[in-house]
Amino acid sequence: MPTNFTVVPVEDGRKVTRDRDDDNVLREEDEDGLESPGPFPGVSGDGNPKESSPFINNTDNDKGNLYDGKNMALFEEEMDSNPMVSSLLNKLANYTNLTQGVIEHEEADDDEGAKKKAVKSPQMGTFIGVYLPCLQNILGVILFLRLTWIVGTAGIMESFAIVFMCCTCTMLTAISMSAIATNGVVPAGGSYYMISRSLGPEFGGAVGLCFYLGTTFAGAMYILGTIEILLTYIVPSAAIFKAAEKEHEAEAMLNNMRVYGTCCLALMSVVVFVGVKYVNKLALVFLACVVLSILAIYAGVIKTAFEPPDFPICLLGNRTLQNHNFDKCLKTVEVDNATVTTKLWRLFCDGPGLNATCNEYFVLNNVTEVQGIPGLLSGVISDNMWGDYGPAGMLVEKKWQPSVPATDSSNDIYMPYVVNDIATFFTLLVGIYFPSVTGIMAGSNRSGDLRDAQRSIPIGTILAIATTSFIYISSIVLFGACIEGVVLRDKFGDSVKGNLVIGTLSWPSPWVIVIGSFFSCCGAGLQSLTGAPRLLQAIARDGIVPFLQVFGHGKANGEPTWALLLTAGICEIGILIASLDAVAPILSMFFLMCYLFVNLACAVQTLLRTPNWRPRFKFYHWALSFLGMSLCLSLMFISSWYYALVAMLIAGCIYKYIEYRGAEKEWGDGIRGLSLNAARYALIRLEEAPPHTKNWRPQLLVLLNLDADMGVLHPRLLSFTTQLKAGKGLTIVGSVLEGTYMTKETESKKAEQNIKASMSSERTKGFCHVVVSSNLRDGSSHLIQSAGLGGMKHNTVLLAWPGNWKQEDLISWKNFIETVRETTSAHQALLVAKNIDSFPANQERLSEGTIDVWWIVHDGGLLMLLPFLLRQHKVWRKCKMRIFTVAQMDDNSIQMKKDLQMFLYHLRLDAEVEVVEMHDSDISAFTYEKTLVMEQRSQMLKQMQLSRTEREREIQSITDESRSSIRRKNQTGASASGNSQQGIQLDSTDQDEAQLIHDRNTASNAALNDKGDTAPDRVHMTWTKEKLITERNRNRDANVGVRDLFNMRPNQSNVRRMHTAVKLNEAVVNKSQGAHLVLLNMPGPPKNKGGDENYMEFLEVLIEGLNRVLLVRGGGREVITIYS
Repeated sequence: MPTNFTVVPVEDGRKVTRDRDDDNVLREEDEDGLESPGPFPGVSGDGNPKESSPFINNTDNDKGNLYDGKNMALFEEEMDSNPMVSSLLNKLANYTNLTQGVIEHEEADDDEGAKKKAVKSPQMGTFIGVYLPCLQNILGVILFLRLTWIVGTAGIMESFAIVFMCCTCTMLTAISMSAIATNGVVPAGGSYYMISRSLGPEFGGAVGLCFYLGTTFAGAMYILGTIEILLTYIVPSAAIFKAAEKEHEAEAMLNNMRVYGTCCLALMSVVVFVGVKYVNKLALVFLACVVLSILAIYAGVIKTAFEPPDFPICLLGNRTLQNHNFDKCLKTVEVDNATVTTKLWRLFCDGPGLNATCNEYFVLNNVTEVQGIPGLLSGVISDNMWGDYGPAGMLVEKKWQPSVPATDSSNDIYMPYVVNDIATFFTLLVGIYFPSVTGIMAGSNRSGDLRDAQRSIPIGTILAIATTSFIYISSIVLFGACIEGVVLRDKFGDSVKGNLVIGTLSWPSPWVIVIGSFFSCCGAGLQSLTGAPRLLQAIARDGIVPFLQVFGHGKANGEPTWALLLTAGICEIGILIASLDAVAPILSMFFLMCYLFVNLACAVQTLLRTPNWRPRFKFYHWALSFLGMSLCLSLMFISSWYYALVAMLIAGCIYKYIEYRGAEKEWGDGIRGLSLNAARYALIRLEEAPPHTKNWRPQLLVLLNLDADMGVLHPRLLSFTTQLKAGKGLTIVGSVLEGTYMTKETESKKAEQNIKASMSSERTKGFCHVVVSSNLRDGSSHLIQSAGLGGMKHNTVLLAWPGNWKQEDLISWKNFIETVRETTSAHQALLVAKNIDSFPANQERLSEGTIDVWWIVHDGGLLMLLPFLLRQHKVWRKCKMRIFTVAQMDDNSIQMKKDLQMFLYHLRLDAEVEVVEMHDSDISAFTYEKTLVMEQRSQMLKQMQLSRTEREREIQSITDESRSSIRRKNQTGASASGNSQQGIQLDSTDQDEAQLIHDRNTASNAALNDKGDTAPDRVHMTWTKEKLITERNRNRDANVGVRDLFNMRPNQSNVRRMHTAVKLNEAVVNKSQGAHLVLLNMPGPPKNKGGDENYMEFLEVLIEGLNRVLLVRGGGREVITIYS
């Protein structure tokens, strides 16, 4: 239904009240279409209004919902690409509705086909959303199971150094992470998202997979910790494998860990698969266990100040005894006035009697009982200040305790002493401890659930690190001040009746720590098995690692089933290692590498000063990020240099794989910005001076021809480029389309895509440049002049020989010759490949054969350099190089050969040398005849110089002028002198000549075009004198050409040139017809453009009978040198 509306004009300087506007603007009319009366004269619509309004129920396909009324009519044609700000403001408020920026994260959801559910408004604050998750992830198994042992082994000072280094590393990383996390919205994916979007898909994929492996091995470590607590401290009797002898106890324990660990992993995987939501709900329960355990430790420390707990340890001499199989720390006891041996006696002697044979050390030393927890005020802190490292099997001995050494210590391993189960040294302890400070990414991983992520992530993460750092440092001091050194070095608590060492310090009971640490490890293991598959799923859905794409799929609700299976499989590898101390350094490597790249990302972004780098968190600096990065790298090699190298090798392999096979992603990452800055700096440096001869290599501009479908006509030209360049230097692949860019934009984009596809298939590394020009000649000229940037410009042009130039129109081969002239003027080398389609593909391997170089004239040594470069590629590697040069009558060919061999020796080139003698001989009849045919053809081409269109246009203009002259003559009846305003009066002789010219042209036009138009028999014309003279001269030449075409004699200069081409071709064909490739000096085009077609004929004769030929023309400078 047509809709009429009233337009209200508002004149300048006149105010219109708001009420009048509301009443009168865009007033809809009734169904009859009558114009409603109003105070202003109305303008009726035409029933198809182009302007749209929220008040009009418009069903047409216009942009009515994108702009309001007529106020924005100026922008209506661009509303599709540039929507109104007012319509976007409500979307910008919530990042889940953004039209840009998170598209790559929504692609995976679109692929699944499930409709996105309405996003609930996130409500989590800093404390619940960031602080507590970080606290739960940082505090864990190492604190409960290994920190006391680290303090006893390294001493308080070195333990403080370990904790300080690791906590400083994580604090600096947290500062860098806070800057990245507050620089825009971080969707789910946490550290992987931050690194990949800051450093690019290659680094992001490599570090993301390392972070995934670290999280997976962390799950294995937590499960091993769970089983260690279970079998060592809760139910030791549950062990399946039991050692009959003491030396086999460690091996039996490892087998128990493997069996129970595998069962625990399977159970946890099922829990994660079935009910992941319950894992998240239990997270707070597990966190409560951790907090209660830590509070119990501090409470126990305070209690030791006035009432130390009773945990006696038994020393034999200065050696610590395992307090499992005896109850009294005595050799003998008095019972009913009789001396009776104790259980301890039976452990060291071969019988219970006093006359039994006993261990020598047992006989020489007394047993002493000391308190394992002497208390905070006991002064034991001075004994625990420094470390006590040793090899595996070293006895745990108390310092300053008197002891008499035994002469034979071979049986000590069978005695119930407390010993080191592994060799201990400072760097090992760093690797074991570092996992206890990981977990700082927990807050950023939940960024989508936070009310204000950009405020909560920095505050919560840094506060959590500060809190845990305080807990670790205070624990080190308090452990060293409260616990006896030999108990601290007793990893499994054998000296305190198998109690957890840290549990002996706690209040009210050791079981508080045992149960709390057990559930803490269970919860951390479940969290790892929950988080790692999701991280792998995020990497797989990004599509940057092709072979991982199967892991991007899952159940209907999005749970990563396949990723969970892979995670469980990798986790099983860690469990089969079975040692907590061996698994911890592995995941330390992966986490340290992840943190290293977080620091690198922040430093790169800060130094580049990219416009998008505007973090809300301001307390960062690139120097802090570099310090954190250096500390991460140092800790990697301090912990384990071979693990560090393996981790870097894995990351490097993933990086190269993504670079080689991965999907191209553009995330606006910092590495691209860094590459741009580095390229700009290098280009500025390059432009300071031309490259030295030693650094010269062919920087190619490859001129391609395209077919009608915009496909590459000669893809082997790209293959040859790859073989010549081997990925080194600059390659620009250019092509020219005829037309204007406005009309040819689509074809240009399609051509560029096709060329890039061909470059990819032929493995040509370089740049693509498609130019649209009014004609092909100008386009090629523009490419030759302007391709490249600064010092990175091409110095060599490569194109295919126009094989069918005789059949094509004049423009094609004239363009070719002009290209030759332009490269010469630009001092650029030129390579012209004949029969390019027969050149070998990249997959071919040429058998034994030769590359023949015909060195006729010296043009900088490019002929020598090209075979050397080609032979670097697998295709040409087996080919030998032969160099031919031509000797004239007065040359000493023997001396020439010696000189050439010496020259090649200095050039370090291996090649066979041969001098071909070309004696002066009479010009053959064949040469004479060939030259004559060539010149006849050239003469015919000159007569047909004008194209068909131009000829028709010229004759039509003559005809039009003639007819207008006749009409004027018939109308006025005046003499020819009356037309002086049109031109100069001609005499009768000139008129006759003009009439003859016109008749001849008209007749030739009729014959040429086979048209039915006939010109008048005689026409009187009035011409300008200049035009008459031009026509007279042109037709006189034409008359001579037609009359003498078959009576002409060839030009002697052309005969000599043809003679050279024929003789040289005979020599080349004779020597090199079987060669895989022939390189030949390309003669230059004539300075007089009149002989262009002859030049093409000379080149054709020169390369006739040869299959693969590369015509080479130097750029006017030396490109190869004998000097180092």
